[in-house]
Formats: sequence, C-alpha cells, structure tokens
Amino acid sequence: MRVLILGGTAFIGAAAARRLHTLGHEVIVFHRGRTRSPLPPGIRHVLGDRREWSTHAPELAALKPDVLLDMLAMTAQDAREAVAAFAGVARRAVVISSCDVYRAFGVLNGSESGAPDPLPLTEKSPLRERLYPYRGSKPRPEDHPQRWMDHYDKILVERAYHEDRRLPATILRLPMVYGERDRQHRMFPYLKRMADGRPGILLQDSVAPWRGCRGYVENMAEAIALCVVHPSAAGRIYHVADRDSPAERDWIKAIGRAMGWVGRVYELPEEELPMDLQAGMNPAQELVLDSSRIRQDLGYSESVPFEESVRRTAAWERDNYPEAFDAARFNYAEENEVLARIIRREREKEP
Repeated sequence: MRVLILGGTAFIGAAAARRLHTLGHEVIVFHRGRTRSPLPPGIRHVLGDRREWSTHAPELAALKPDVLLDMLAMTAQDAREAVAAFAGVARRAVVISSCDVYRAFGVLNGSESGAPDPLPLTEKSPLRERLYPYRGSKPRPEDHPQRWMDHYDKILVERAYHEDRRLPATILRLPMVYGERDRQHRMFPYLKRMADGRPGILLQDSVAPWRGCRGYVENMAEAIALCVVHPSAAGRIYHVADRDSPAERDWIKAIGRAMGWVGRVYELPEEELPMDLQAGMNPAQELVLDSSRIRQDLGYSESVPFEESVRRTAAWERDNYPEAFDAARFNYAEENEVLARIIRREREKEP
C-alpha cells in the first residue's frame, strides 16, 4: 500500500511513518525539511510547504497514494485543499484530530458554560459550541509565528473531510500525547523539579484527583497505522488513549518512579499556591476518553505498557530539556516558603 503522509517528520507523524514502514508499506512524507527525525532510509521525502499548497498539490496528487494520512490539517482551509487534491485520487484518508473538539474541553478551560459532561467521553459526546478554541479577543499580527492558531479548529477540519464523499475519511481523535521528541515537553514541569532534587511538588488540591486522557507516542502510531491499513475504518470516528486515565497526583508519582525521585506531592488549596502553580481550569470537568470502539473494531491495544512508556519518556526528557523555557515557572524560593509553612503545620500537629 502506498501511503502519503502530510507532515511526518516530527513526533507523532514520524512515529506513524516508522510504524507503517515496518509493516511493509510504501511511505512518502511531505514536509518542509526543517525537522530532523530518524526515519528509515526507505521512506521517500517530498519537500514543500503546506502554506504553498497550490504549488505542490499537482505533484502530490500525481503520486496516486492509496491512503492519505493528514497529520497537519489545522484549519478548515487545510482540509478543503487536501480533499480537493485527493478526492477521486486516493482511496481513503486518515485525519488526525484531537479531543479538544469536545464541549468538555471548553468546560474545562472556561470557554463553555454549564455542568460538566458525563464520562467517559464517547465519539458521540457533544462537541464545543464555541469555535476557534485558541483565538483570543485580539487577533495575532499577520507576521506572528502562531497566527495560524487564530484559525485552528479540528471541528471544522473534520467537517470538511466528511463533506466530500469521494474521499472517505477516518477521523482519529488523539489525547495528550507524551513520549520521546515531544515538542510540547508535557512532562517537563514535573520532571525538572525532580531532576533538581526538589523535596516536594506543590499541587492544587482540586487538581490532584483530576483525570486527563493521555497516550504514549508509539502506541498512538500503532492506532494510526491500524486506521490506515483497515478499509473498514473508512467513514468512522475513533478515540485512542491509554486504557486507564490516572489522576494527576498518580501521573506525577509515575514520573517520580521513573526518575527515582523520593520527594512528596503536597496537595494545597489554590489560594496557598504560588500564582504560577494555580491551575486556571475547571477541574470538575475531567477528560477521559472511551477507546473501546477502536479496540473492538480494529483490535487496537497498547504495545508499550504504561510504566515503560513513562520510563522511556522521562529518560528522553531528562536529556533533552527545551531549548528555551520560562525560568519564572520554577521559582524555588517561593516554593520553599510554602513548603516551610507545610512542615511547620505538620510539626504543630505532632503529639
């Protein structure tokens, strides 16, 4: 099978490309050539920028892929352009989406009102009513590197792909993905404190039991590959996430085990925490995905167990800190004052 990947050199896309290549498929990756990733030599590269789509679309369509794997459709325009180029050319498309399409995501972040949605979220749970989740009250300047986020919305991406029946599309909604080469460094705020030998990590008490959906990058690549190789996935929407969604306190402890950290997690009311450690979200709304559909339909299961996934990620993160980060987020002097108050209170309680 010939698979064309739009964006397959960074993090999840690279993992999916490697998995499909391992399974014996012909893999072609369209990318800008800016991200170095250890892809097998048998994978073919086509260089270009999606922002110049009209220039590259004829060349890509001429490759006549059996399946289009779109890792980087971020806007409705991205999706419409891809559909126009490959409708009637490719047999199917697999489109990577996100759990941020759900109303629950808006409730969590305060952009949607009302009571929390019931869990676990299924593929039929209500979607956000407010579009463009990362658009602020003031548009980003035209030359801003993240200007595209003003137009980002996976709801619109999904709609654009489903509107044209000539290119049957599988939608795969991903969780918070962690693993080696995670450019968002999701584990970093906790891991750095552990690596720095902090005796305790401060956590908002209302966030400590909060559960969020996560998935290890290699397991996500397996789910993507299953959607690509199974024609029966056409027209379907799937979730994929770890089977269990640990509470935030347990996520921290899992990182601690991987790091050999012997400190404690201290759960405190929001008002007792430094400003940078206050959650700024509605923890009454959890994000837990029901992934039973992809498990039953396509036989998905985690090839890498949870503890091993965390260990691998922590090992990579420890050796690959972000090139730049806000040092103010690690105000240990302020954290020490809070820890000192906790210790004094505990001593006062001693008989």
